[in-house]
Amino acid sequence: MARCLVIVLDSGGIGALPDAAGYGDAPGANTIANASERAGGLRLPNFERLGLGNLTGVRGVAPADQPAAFVARLGEASRGKDTITGHWEMAGIRTEVPFPTYPAGFPPEVVERFSAICGLAPLGNVTASGTEIIERLGPQHVATGRPILYTSADSVFQVAAHEQVVPLELLYDWCRQARAMLVPPHEVNRVIARPFTGAAGAFERTPNRRDYAVDPPTNLLDRLAEARVDVHAVGKICDIFNGRGIASSVRVTDNEEAMSRTFDILEATDRGFVFVNLNDFDTKFGHRRDALGYAEALERLDRHLPRLEAALAPGDLAIFTADHGCDPTAPGTDHTREYVPLIELGRRRGFGGTLGSLSVIGERVLETLEIP
Repeated sequence: MARCLVIVLDSGGIGALPDAAGYGDAPGANTIANASERAGGLRLPNFERLGLGNLTGVRGVAPADQPAAFVARLGEASRGKDTITGHWEMAGIRTEVPFPTYPAGFPPEVVERFSAICGLAPLGNVTASGTEIIERLGPQHVATGRPILYTSADSVFQVAAHEQVVPLELLYDWCRQARAMLVPPHEVNRVIARPFTGAAGAFERTPNRRDYAVDPPTNLLDRLAEARVDVHAVGKICDIFNGRGIASSVRVTDNEEAMSRTFDILEATDRGFVFVNLNDFDTKFGHRRDALGYAEALERLDRHLPRLEAALAPGDLAIFTADHGCDPTAPGTDHTREYVPLIELGRRRGFGGTLGSLSVIGERVLETLEIP
């Protein structure tokens, strides 16, 4: 049996979908292309050779006459532009009814029930950037112990707390209870624990984030488990699927550690499926509208490609893709509704144009592993 590897550049969109305006996004949204423009061009010799430049105009990355990979654009069929919706669609789950969002904050009944869980009324209850809200409300949180509750344009219930004020296990327990509390019509797709440290004026979020997602319907990972194919999750994949069908999972602090752990797994196994999320693109650069940081992260990832290609055996499949966009040049701090790349290292070569939904990825995994 071969090995399959899917690496998700979290937010690595390549151009606005036709319905982007309905999600509040400009028709010019294009995460990777606009980051390259803002940076004055990118040096991505390996992604260029594979065919990234055939998918969208990336300054400094020319289209390949003969791509060394099979490349195509995928359009999200589900209703949404968030992490859960994108990853689930890769695994064969199409979200027809979008998860609820709260642009005006959570209603009183939700806040009251969460207050009962914590024993304290939360601060905030607004739509906000995570870094901005801890700077603004962090001092009051440290003084009172009241958790910071906030959301975004996505379907998320986020709880921030200082690690020296609210111990991690207590914060995680609050979020687990909130996950159980948030049932329809308030069933957000993720409850997120957002711990931070530091002092006023210099608060910093830590790598100890935890995501508590709704339980997914039957999907690709269940199929693989039934076929006795080990699924190895790197990054927040395990949280996204609530551990379903996953044989092993490792948490990471950044993209570099994610790639290092991915190589460790490839060296240790000759069969199975490795599912990787590179979250820095979204959290550290997309949401923070740091186009230069985004560009530099792409260049760092490009340098890993020769080692990855050398690690692949005949019959293996490796795919680079994304779950949505988060254009660092767009107004606001939210995700953008975009096409995503399919860059497939395997037996196929060439440019496939625009294909179907993100479920193409799961189909290719099953096909490669010869699972009906």
